[in-house]
Amino acid sequence: MEDQKPKLRLATYNIRKCIGLDRRRDPGRILDVLNSLDADIIALQEADRRMGNRPAALPREMIETGSDFVPLALDESGVSLGWHGNAILLRKGLEANGVHRLELPGLEPRGAVIAALGDLDIVGVHLGLMRRHRQEQLAAIREALARMPPRPRVILGDFNEWSERRGLEMLEPDFTLHAPGLSYHAAHPVAALDRLALGPGIGLRDAGVLQTPLARRASDHLPVWADIALEG
Repeated sequence: MEDQKPKLRLATYNIRKCIGLDRRRDPGRILDVLNSLDADIIALQEADRRMGNRPAALPREMIETGSDFVPLALDESGVSLGWHGNAILLRKGLEANGVHRLELPGLEPRGAVIAALGDLDIVGVHLGLMRRHRQEQLAAIREALARMPPRPRVILGDFNEWSERRGLEMLEPDFTLHAPGLSYHAAHPVAALDRLALGPGIGLRDAGVLQTPLARRASDHLPVWADIALEG
């Protein structure tokens, strides 16, 4: 019998501040890729420029007028789209019950964002370049989640881990890690840097990497998508 549980399509995409492989900053091109994902929830990384007051690389107004998505209010300055470059887009009609911003340890400034959506928590991450720092960051995320009421949770984003088997053990045993495919480098994918981790009560129905010609030019990462359903 076909599974009748409602599914959500999640996606994660490191948009590299909207700079493509042709070295052009083109937010419209990124938006076209996002629209093609047919996702309900999208976690973005490098959604803001790095210098100065970190203005949004992908303007909020462009998202709201040129897509079926609404960015969550994660910025405290009024000029950025996200928090430490992490942004979350929701398909219009979905609403967040609450948002948390989490500072993460490490040599370089990093953060995570946690959005409560109905019975589901979405954690958007962009982990550090060094494995030791990634492990410390995952430990900080787990400690923050442990202080919150238990709910089904998904952690997704750019994990920056090149190994297929090592480096993310801090998620065990409470999360099951999934790498839908090779997502970096977009021109010649060799590593599954972009992943998702599912907590108890969530089933993975399907997953993959968007490999359209436009996605191969728009950023140095390819978008990753996953169809999930709440179980029980």
